[in-house]
Amino acid sequence: MLKDVAELENVAELNEGGSRRSFTGAREKDVTERGSAGDSFEELFLAHYGRIVAVLRRLVGERAGAEDLANEVFLKIYRKPLPQGRDGSIPAWLYRTAVNLGIDALRSSARRKQHEQAAALALSGNPQGEDAYQQALRSEREHRVRAVLAALKPSQAQLLVLRASGYSYREVADALGIAPGSVGTLLVRAEGAFEEQYRKLYGREEDL
Repeated sequence: MLKDVAELENVAELNEGGSRRSFTGAREKDVTERGSAGDSFEELFLAHYGRIVAVLRRLVGERAGAEDLANEVFLKIYRKPLPQGRDGSIPAWLYRTAVNLGIDALRSSARRKQHEQAAALALSGNPQGEDAYQQALRSEREHRVRAVLAALKPSQAQLLVLRASGYSYREVADALGIAPGSVGTLLVRAEGAFEEQYRKLYGREEDL
């Protein structure tokens, strides 16, 4: 079941054309109540927008929706800068907010599409039937992964999505504002919760 976590890596390409800049690159000019100058916001945006879109694309499955959610994240902080001296970095707030919005979008989508079954895409007698069947299975697996993520605690989903997006332990820690030494332990717990929730929702993986 744990390999379903890795299935996130097949949902979308990691590279969204942006650079892999450090999470800490924009911290000295974070957008706060007393430091919300346009150049500070622009620096924050340029440093993190591409990576946030990439994370959200993995989570929601398509770029347009990911961009809409990323725009919403930055609009929040543009309209209402965070208090100066807030615990944790502004970049950490950005990534937590982005994943939370993505999870909310997944839950909303799941409610609308409960009756849909990707396996129905397979058509008997179609010369491309085998390919269609494999595509349907892959689509269903991706749907299940997202449904399980939506059912997890946000903190656990955040860890799994960022790690599956190729982020190092240090980058995960910086993005979520947690101690680097705790990332491994928290990931193990999150993976265990993922497996438990998967079995609860879908039974054994072999049933797919």
